[in-house]
Amino acid sequence: MDPEFVTLVILALTIALFILNKLSVGVVAILCSLALVATGVVDTGTALSGFGDPVVIFIASLFVVAEGLDASGITGWMGTYITDRAGASRATLLAVIMIVTAVLSAFITPNGAAAAMIPVVLKAARASGIQPSLLLMPVAFAASAGALLTLSGSVVNVMVSQTLFDQTGRSFGFFEFAGAGLLLVVGSIAVALTMERLLPRDREASISRDFGAHLGTLLDHYQIDQGFFRLRIEREIAATARSLETDGVHVYAVQRGVREARGLDDALVAGDIVLMTGNAPTIRNIAKLHGLWVESEPLVPNNAATVIPEQSGLAEVIVAPRSMLIGQPLFAGLMRGGVTVLAARRGGREIGASTLRAADGDVLLVHGEWDAIFRLEDDDDVVLVDCPAEMRRQMSPLGVKAIFAGGITLVMVIMLALGLVEPALAGLMAAGAMVLTGVVTPPEAYRAISWQTVVLIGGLIPLSVAIRESGAADLIADGVVALTGSGGQTVVLAVVFIATALLGQVISNTATALVMIPIAVVIAQTSGIDLPVMLMSLAVAAGASLLTPIATPANLMVGAAAGYRFGDYWRFGLANMAVWFIVAVLVVPLIW
Repeated sequence: MDPEFVTLVILALTIALFILNKLSVGVVAILCSLALVATGVVDTGTALSGFGDPVVIFIASLFVVAEGLDASGITGWMGTYITDRAGASRATLLAVIMIVTAVLSAFITPNGAAAAMIPVVLKAARASGIQPSLLLMPVAFAASAGALLTLSGSVVNVMVSQTLFDQTGRSFGFFEFAGAGLLLVVGSIAVALTMERLLPRDREASISRDFGAHLGTLLDHYQIDQGFFRLRIEREIAATARSLETDGVHVYAVQRGVREARGLDDALVAGDIVLMTGNAPTIRNIAKLHGLWVESEPLVPNNAATVIPEQSGLAEVIVAPRSMLIGQPLFAGLMRGGVTVLAARRGGREIGASTLRAADGDVLLVHGEWDAIFRLEDDDDVVLVDCPAEMRRQMSPLGVKAIFAGGITLVMVIMLALGLVEPALAGLMAAGAMVLTGVVTPPEAYRAISWQTVVLIGGLIPLSVAIRESGAADLIADGVVALTGSGGQTVVLAVVFIATALLGQVISNTATALVMIPIAVVIAQTSGIDLPVMLMSLAVAAGASLLTPIATPANLMVGAAAGYRFGDYWRFGLANMAVWFIVAVLVVPLIW
């Protein structure tokens, strides 16, 4: 069998496996590459070349950049900022998010925009109670539409502009694409707002809890409304803990040694730790009067609305079954492993300032530096209620890391917009800078990359090569020419759009453009259609990759985050594609 027919058969089987959803998409991509090698369509080097392709490297680096924006608190801040101003209305929230995504896409490509916006959208979804599956697919399509706003929005834009220059001596201006792109963005938003029923629901999204108001919730739950101070007795004083109390100041507990609790009426001795709550200036005066050392202040902000400092936080833990803590003294003020117990509950009731013996199931509110809280994840004696890393990201204020992350991302955007370096190099430089500046650690960078996405794209790039080089693309081109026949401009543009858009659902839009541009030039010459019209229409058609998750990396990214299935895209995608068809076939000829 001829290579072109073998390639088309493998293409059909690959699509069928994706639709059946019986195997992981990464496994299907690998099987596709192996089938191309086994049938002799491509050699081994070509089959493996996809994993070193600049597109794959760029996408992997974008995951690290997005992790830096998330870890530094920028995405959490953006999500809160957008949600606070858009409110809980899905329509307003979705419109704002899609506009932001489209603008980002115009300067950092759809893949970069999707990677940056996914954590923002998940944050907004948590805060507003909206299912992520109702937001993320429109965001991916807005990224595709935004790519048509500027010359730098897509490699395809650069390719058609260069082709126009080669043929006529003039090229498209930087913002000239916006004549079509603005209509696509507006149309995509309109479809998303009016056709919500076409979006999938009840998908398992990789979404974590919203910790934006977690501090206030904890303080209200444990009825903690003032700051806590740990005061160390440096020398013998003729006083008891209770005698230190004044108006507005309450002694909560006294700790002696590692676990021992002392009564409030017992004489204080050197080394005792007094846990006090109340007015901060008054407590400092008490410490100065009695010569006490203020070990830490305050453990919890006096204002429950105040964000926890970046270096410390709160966590809830449960005493685990068979824990070594069972039977040990338990009291407010107990310090263990770098964290301090602020409050404890048993059976839903607060233990208070009394000393009890710990039992399995007791719930403790603890405070400490984040490093100490992180160590609780490996502590077999307790079980963390919430993920400390997620809590820290959402509850910590913007700090130095946010400045680094924002600056690094801005530099990457400038490099991409001005074309100073190749996208893959810009992405690698930004990802490396995120690690070197400490915004993300190397393990966090590795975990941030969606390896399924990387394997999928790397495994399918050889299929794009095979379609182009085996002759399968020529068969498609011949079919396009045969269908157009002697039809008028609208018919020709419609057939070219359909052929280009269908091809773009299974291979990258860059590969699609490489296949279709020479065909489009010949068709324009033979049919008498102005070349700017034909090439701009082709650019729109190549970007209409909306029916499958494998059509664009942005589709894949949101699919992984929202839990979409292969067959979830086509309904909503067809509605959007109608807008793209109208722009490409009817509007473009009016403008160009």
